[in-house]
Amino acid sequence: MYHSKITGLGYYVPDNVVTNDDLSKIMDTNDEWIQERTGIQERRHVIRGEDTTTSMGVKAAKIAIERSGVAKEDIDFVVFATLSPDYYFPGPGVLVQRDLGLRTVGALDVRNQCSGFVYALSVADQYIKTGMYKNVLVIGSELHSTGLDMTTRGRGVSVIFGDGAGAAVLSREEDVTKGILSTHLHSEGQHAEELSLVAPGMGKRWVTDIIADNDPNDESYYPYMNGQFVFKNAVVRFSEVINEGLQANNLQVSDIDMLVPHQANLRISQFIQQKFRLTDDQVFNNIQKYGNTTAASIPIALTEAWEQGKIKSGDLVVLAAFGSGFTWGSVIIRW
Repeated sequence: MYHSKITGLGYYVPDNVVTNDDLSKIMDTNDEWIQERTGIQERRHVIRGEDTTTSMGVKAAKIAIERSGVAKEDIDFVVFATLSPDYYFPGPGVLVQRDLGLRTVGALDVRNQCSGFVYALSVADQYIKTGMYKNVLVIGSELHSTGLDMTTRGRGVSVIFGDGAGAAVLSREEDVTKGILSTHLHSEGQHAEELSLVAPGMGKRWVTDIIADNDPNDESYYPYMNGQFVFKNAVVRFSEVINEGLQANNLQVSDIDMLVPHQANLRISQFIQQKFRLTDDQVFNNIQKYGNTTAASIPIALTEAWEQGKIKSGDLVVLAAFGSGFTWGSVIIRW
């Protein structure tokens, strides 16, 4: 059996910076209120018509592929994680295959929201471990801004999220002491509606229902989040799944060189850092600049940490995420 190793990383965020002060001009909020609750100072929003979830993913993927040294002709499979696809169907995976000019390789879409990139890495890892594929392109990309309620009514959610994409190329590694050591995935659908966007959906409320009702107070097609409940569950599940990954590999917290958590809320990351007694040099956060980019947050943060020299060969890197579903997971990597 093989291991899979990240051989290339890349990210892309739109140029358009939206500060907390910018948001205060269109809704009843302010910089202090947002920073106190989330740690976010600014985020990126697309200029409508200039970028899509797919185009951002493609831009991040091109950087990752170039850095990997893998020719695009040698990419065997695509895994694309997002909650904000360009179309209801088909998913963005096939659009990436088209826009990158890849061979007619398989393309899989992952719908696991904030833990989407962790799930996508796990899927890619299994394909490589079994010998089925040699090089897999994994993308996390999100375009939130055009689907948020950018009024005072929606401020509890809309101030948190930003747009962007990150990508990684996973390649076969014959040295089983290196690369992804293990992945750990969980779900608890009992709480599915606590962080959700229920319409339009075939289950309860489709576009025809929204049009027929023509209700200006309809919030069903905007994201809903029970913030305190999500926070309480997140800090528990983050801790559990990090410990699970360490124990599976006979490792200790002291072995962690870099923890890259999903950038959900700076307060969650700080809670986990304090609980595990990690230093600032052992945890990477960039939510202050980009907000919560859901499936894109880990690959963007991982890429920036690597670019800044904070991740070196031989380091133990832990990725961990929690989000809608509820779903959560971790990836343990020997760099």
